[in-house]
Amino acid sequence: MASLRDKNARLEQEKKIVIEFMHNLAVAIGEGIPRKELYQRIAHTAVVTTGAMSACIYEKNKSGRLQGVAVEGLFPPQRAIKHSTLIRDESRARFLETVLTSETLEEGEGIVGQVAKTGKPVLVEDATIDPRIILHRDDSLKSKSLVYAPLIHDDRSYGVLVVANPTNGLPFSQMDFSLISSLAEQAALAIKNSDAMNLRLEKSRIDSDLHLASEVQELFLTQKFPVHKGLELDALYLPSAQVGGDFYDFYKLSSTKFGVCVADVSGKGVPASLLMAICQTNLRHFVQKSTQPSVILKNLNQQLEQRIRQDMFITLFFAIIDTKIKKIIYSRAGHEPALMIRGETVAKGHSRVEELHGGGMAVGMVPCEIFDEMIEDHETNFENGDCLLLYTDGVTEATNDEGEEFGIKNLKNFASSNNNHSPKIINRKLISNLDSFSSAQFERDDITLLTIKNIIA
Repeated sequence: MASLRDKNARLEQEKKIVIEFMHNLAVAIGEGIPRKELYQRIAHTAVVTTGAMSACIYEKNKSGRLQGVAVEGLFPPQRAIKHSTLIRDESRARFLETVLTSETLEEGEGIVGQVAKTGKPVLVEDATIDPRIILHRDDSLKSKSLVYAPLIHDDRSYGVLVVANPTNGLPFSQMDFSLISSLAEQAALAIKNSDAMNLRLEKSRIDSDLHLASEVQELFLTQKFPVHKGLELDALYLPSAQVGGDFYDFYKLSSTKFGVCVADVSGKGVPASLLMAICQTNLRHFVQKSTQPSVILKNLNQQLEQRIRQDMFITLFFAIIDTKIKKIIYSRAGHEPALMIRGETVAKGHSRVEELHGGGMAVGMVPCEIFDEMIEDHETNFENGDCLLLYTDGVTEATNDEGEEFGIKNLKNFASSNNNHSPKIINRKLISNLDSFSSAQFERDDITLLTIKNIIA
């Protein structure tokens, strides 16, 4: 009867220890500590709760090897070490930590490797007579009794927890063995939960950074369009992600001249948005230096050629509208051809639509001598009722369920039948058409629209 009471009391004590162990690790996880620090917390807590003199955690890496990552107390290394080698002014504990954290064991090597391979804990009651145990010459590193417990949860092995040498000098008992095995199970669960928590925290930080980048990007995009007598204009920007690489801009050059551009930086995300900001800042500078689109783009390419990564480039359509002579001069640096919707009606409810092509390579794609030779200015009339539609390839490359792209033909048909509307309505109707056309299974690219209408009577 007394034996049963003792067993129940020990089980209650073990339960209390496991619960306290779980609580301590849960607090650590809630603090969002890095995995290495969590390992150290596990090793420390294992020593405190089991009455052992030392403990070590071996982490299983992607190659299956076992690397010492956390040590508490004077833990005996699992391989022989040279007798000499305490570094001057370095503590014994620090030296052993260095030895253990540089110690890499193969899966199946020694008891640590065996436990990692089989997933079964091992109790060594008397290490002095076990041939598997390394006998160190240093008395403080002698192994007397050890428990090796696998860190496994949901069939995933994180490594091995090893606890060495009870402080009372007695061997670890079967009850100790059971307790340490239970602690290892809870430690593995804590490692899994910590990874999940850190992933959530990292995602939250990334989302916060992207939100900030998105707000900064909005500052670069003109929200209030400059008033220019005789012109009506509107722009829309819909990034595929939180931040993107498209941009548009407006430049009031004089009382009769007005610059507009739409550009598309290759790639997505923060790198594209950063290059967009650099490009836009430089472009605003060069617009003040010249009123010739090709010269502006030559200067831009010269400035950015050495600063753009080899896998990135910028396509751009730049135009200067002269309301006095009712003309547009434009240059096209590898961008989609703009559409000019003529004011006159050629059929019932339809207008004539022209594609504004022109030679030119993307900014940052080729050396200056090639870029300068290819880029050219073109001129077209811009009469009353004419409408200039600039866009990025997210419009024409929108894809339906059959894998067909919206394409330039559909865009021209839309433009031809909607020139009676204002630029704002044109842009919003086009987005509505793209939403109806597009398939949810295809990732949509950034979409930018810039529409300018001549309303001079």
